[in-house]
Amino acid sequence: MTIQALPTIFSLTARALTGCGDRIAFKTRTVQWTGTATLDFISRAQRVLAGNGIETGSKVALLTANRVDSWCFGVAAQGLGAAVTSLHSMGSTDAHRFQLEDAEVSVLVLDSTNYLARGAELAELLPGIIILTLGEAPYGKNALTLVESAGTARLGDVSSPQDIGMLSYTGGTTGRPKGVARSNAGSVAVTLSVLAEFELPHTPRYLAIAPISHVSGTNVVPTLLRGGTVHLLERFDPDVLLSTIAREKINFTLMVPTMIYGLLDHPALEKHDVSSLELLLYGAAAMSPDRLLEGIERIGPIFSQLYGQTECYPIAVLRKGDHDRARPKLFEACGFPTAACSVRLLDDNNQDVAPGEPGEICVRGPMVMSHYWNQPEQTESALAGGWLHTGDIARADAEGRLYIVDRKKDMIVSGGFNIYPREVEDVLASHPGVSMATVIGVPDKKWGESVFALIVRKPDSDVSEAELVALVKERKGSLHAPKEVSFVAQLPLTAVGKIDKKAIRASFWPAHGRMVG
Repeated sequence: MTIQALPTIFSLTARALTGCGDRIAFKTRTVQWTGTATLDFISRAQRVLAGNGIETGSKVALLTANRVDSWCFGVAAQGLGAAVTSLHSMGSTDAHRFQLEDAEVSVLVLDSTNYLARGAELAELLPGIIILTLGEAPYGKNALTLVESAGTARLGDVSSPQDIGMLSYTGGTTGRPKGVARSNAGSVAVTLSVLAEFELPHTPRYLAIAPISHVSGTNVVPTLLRGGTVHLLERFDPDVLLSTIAREKINFTLMVPTMIYGLLDHPALEKHDVSSLELLLYGAAAMSPDRLLEGIERIGPIFSQLYGQTECYPIAVLRKGDHDRARPKLFEACGFPTAACSVRLLDDNNQDVAPGEPGEICVRGPMVMSHYWNQPEQTESALAGGWLHTGDIARADAEGRLYIVDRKKDMIVSGGFNIYPREVEDVLASHPGVSMATVIGVPDKKWGESVFALIVRKPDSDVSEAELVALVKERKGSLHAPKEVSFVAQLPLTAVGKIDKKAIRASFWPAHGRMVG
């Protein structure tokens, strides 16, 4: 079968919505959309986009909270043969401007309820971009009014499997963010892999908490294909989340570890009925094994870990059955490689490492990105030898599960020895008084780098620096023990809820020194 014979992500989405018919496809706190109504909106949105110059090869950007109408505009653009790029909801003006210019965006669809001021800034900075606002605004064009006046429209599909349907921007570990280009066929492969690998409920009632412009959104079409309903929350709020689960009998959701920690530390957790949950996917960052065990004991045996990155997703899955309290060592794994991925662990010479030894995860499969947008040298490096070099260091056990040791760029070199922050973080987070922990390497005149830990205490905890240093020394030895521990009220997070180590490092390393990110 050639790539031309495959469906596109647009045709797969349209098929899912057609199957929904008059059943509820999307639900928020205020509105609900049937499959038929969603398709009608998408067809009208296509007419609006086409009237503003969108065609095959165009780029459409979205800046929005979790909304059905903005999601529809993204789908509509892909059906017209355009690529969609989503701006980080917490990104700076400069970051948004860079992405819009780098991706050569011609139309920005903007959620004016939540981003009215940012839209005004971008309208002034980039007068050549057409801004379609989801609601009233003193600039741009009201997209909702245009959709309403578009009349009956026929759904169009000129998308091709090999064309780029999505440009997702990374945080920029080399100083310049990279646009990860994924073909329409690649997005289909992601969707089919989610359906095949994740233990989705028979009829999902999926609660999207994290931005659906990122990994949370990869569960939307699978949910619709299974005849389920997608429930949207605009932001993470433990009270709203818990009440929604109880009221809507949510059986499936996805969270990043920081959200799960916040839920476990919230006093109202035991006051709400969350027994309807069958699957809680977690990923995007490592989760403390001790806090994971706490989650299983308090919420239930519903946890499943996903592993992947912007350049390829999903790469591995640790299913519910491997979250076995009798085998706690498995909590440190990120799972078995997915069926569609070929995985190798390579050393610095691109040779396979010995069994049990750490090596860089390198991947080949249909979900791997096509290229980095307008960055051929970065593309050549990342895809050297026909394999995606993820930058993640892992070991494999005898059965084939992967255990992430750390990010290659996060490794601390102290006195000539390699220290993986993940190992120290897991020890620190095992203390009953610690809510969250992160570890970085900071400049050290004697050792080159030393271990620095930032700790968020649990409510009412008074754990001390000396206790935590002693704990690490006992579990890992003096080499891994933090030279300094800082207690903070909260840790900086990225737009998708990961601990932002780049921001933390920036206060220790000058821009011309160690590469941060």
